[in-house]
Amino acid sequence: MSMMGELNFFLGLQIKQCQEGIYISQSKYTKELLKKFGIDASRPDILHAVCLCARFQSNPKESHTSAVKRIFRYLKGTIQYGLFYPKNENFCLKGYSDSDCAGNIDDNKSTSGSCQFLGDCLVFWFSKKQNCVSLSTTEAEYISAAFCCTQLLWMKQTLADYKCTFGNVPIFCDNISAINTQDQLADIFTKPLSSETFASIRARLSIMHIE
Repeated sequence: MSMMGELNFFLGLQIKQCQEGIYISQSKYTKELLKKFGIDASRPDILHAVCLCARFQSNPKESHTSAVKRIFRYLKGTIQYGLFYPKNENFCLKGYSDSDCAGNIDDNKSTSGSCQFLGDCLVFWFSKKQNCVSLSTTEAEYISAAFCCTQLLWMKQTLADYKCTFGNVPIFCDNISAINTQDQLADIFTKPLSSETFASIRARLSIMHIE
């Protein structure tokens, strides 16, 4: 290891440090991605769309190619967007869990989505089709919540090594009849959303334009 001064670029990530906090973006990588026509950008706001398209990469149809082009058009319009990690003393640990019950029309499997926050900072996000067919909305939600719980327990144990201890860690999971979808941040990882809801959740995940 060597001291190379202030961290500005690391493993494809651009880092900008300021008094308010830290911005992390992939604008340079995204520009190169658009040139190469690849699709590996690790942006939380495109995770669900990328995962859906990846399921058909072995035998893509014209509709899948059109979907990928839509992702590229979105990336082109949001090249300067990145994650903002604010500098504050809020150091609570929490998670959001959601599922799209039987959302896959090919095999009726559900999609699990979750994200975990340390204070106001998004530190982990996940979107994946479940391995089995859920027989009810409750079962699909339970599978997603179980994964979210596992991730939070791992984070809690890891942070304990750094003398950071937590009591009860909340997990926010929802049922459409019990909570408004705008309050469930994990929705962005499990299902298509209206442009207004998508933009609202994106902002609450601290994904914003970086000057």
